Amino acid sequence: MVAQNVNRGESDKICVIVPAYEAAQYLEKSLPPLIALRNAGEVADVIVVDDCSPNPDTAETAQRLGATVIRADQNGGPGAARNLAATKTDCGLLWFVDADVVVHPESVDRIPLTFADPAVHAMFGSYDENPPAPGFASQYKNLMHRYYHMNSSRQATTFWSGCGVVRRNAFLRLNGFDIEQFTKPSIEDIELGYRIRAAGGEIVLDPELLCTHLKEWSLREVVMTDVLKRAVPWSRLIASREMPENNLNVSTPERIRAGIAGLWALSIMVALSGLIGLHGGMIFMAMTIVMVSANWSLLTFFTGRKGLPFGLAALAFHQVYYIYSAVTFSLVNLRHRPYSRGEVSAS
Repeated sequence: MVAQNVNRGESDKICVIVPAYEAAQYLEKSLPPLIALRNAGEVADVIVVDDCSPNPDTAETAQRLGATVIRADQNGGPGAARNLAATKTDCGLLWFVDADVVVHPESVDRIPLTFADPAVHAMFGSYDENPPAPGFASQYKNLMHRYYHMNSSRQATTFWSGCGVVRRNAFLRLNGFDIEQFTKPSIEDIELGYRIRAAGGEIVLDPELLCTHLKEWSLREVVMTDVLKRAVPWSRLIASREMPENNLNVSTPERIRAGIAGLWALSIMVALSGLIGLHGGMIFMAMTIVMVSANWSLLTFFTGRKGLPFGLAALAFHQVYYIYSAVTFSLVNLRHRPYSRGEVSAS
C-alpha cells in the first residue's frame, strides 16, 4: 500500500481512536491492520483508550501491538473515551473504530476522498458480509446492519461510531459525544450526528468503508440491545426533535413494513384461533404474501448470503424485530411527544 499521509497537513491527518474495556481478546485481531496502516503512513496514529479496565491485559496488549495507549482515570464508557482521545491529538480527522471491529485496510483510501469536500463533517461505513461468529443471532444482527447501510441514503442524518470519521474541529466545537445524557453506551453517536447536521455539516454513509464485526450475539442480547439501547433512547430523541427521522431503519418505508409485520402477526393469531374458520387461513396467506412482497429485497439479501433456510428464518425474526421496535417507539412517543412539543412552543 502506498503511503499517502506522510505529507498531509494537520487537517488531513487521520488518527484512529479505539475505546477499549476488557478488550484484549478483540485487540489481538483488530489492532494489527490499524498498526500496519500507521506504519505505511496511511494514518498518523492509533490511540487505544483503556477505559479503566480492572485487568491490565487491555493496556498491555495494546502497547505490545504498537498502539499509543491512554488510560482513563475512571470508567466513562466509549463516548467519554473517544472524547478524551480527541483532546490528545492534533490530527484533523478522527477515525473511531470499536475494539471488536476489524477494518478492511484498503478502505482507508475512501476517507481522504470523502473529506476532500469541505462540506462533509463526518462519514461512516458498514460491517461486511462475512461476520465470523457462526450462530444465527450473530449472522442475522451483523448482516442486517450491512443491509441497512447498503440500502440507505448516502446523505445521512445520523452518525455511527463503530467505524466512523469526523473532523476534529467540528467534533470539539460540538463538545464531542454527550456523555451526560448517555452515561452508558447507547445512541450517543446518533445524537452527535443530529448535532453535526444541525450545525450545517454533511454526513456521508459509505458502505464501502468496510469492517468486520467480531461480536458474538445471542438472541436475548439482540432483543435487549435493540429495545433498551436503541429503540427506547432513539425514540426519545426523535420525539424531542421538531423534524422526524427518515433514514436507515426508522425511515417511512420501514415504518410501513413495521405496520405490515403487526398485521401479519395478527393474521397468525386469527388463523390459529379458528374463530372464523377457513377465512382465517386465507387472511393469513394473504398477509404472508403482502409481508414477503414488502420485504423481498431483505429476503433475497439474506438468502443470497446464507441460503434459503437462513433467509426465511431471518425474515421471520425480522418481523418480530419490527413489532417490538414499533411497540417501543409508539409507547415512548406517546409519553414524550406532548411534553417535548410543549417545550418547543414555550421556547
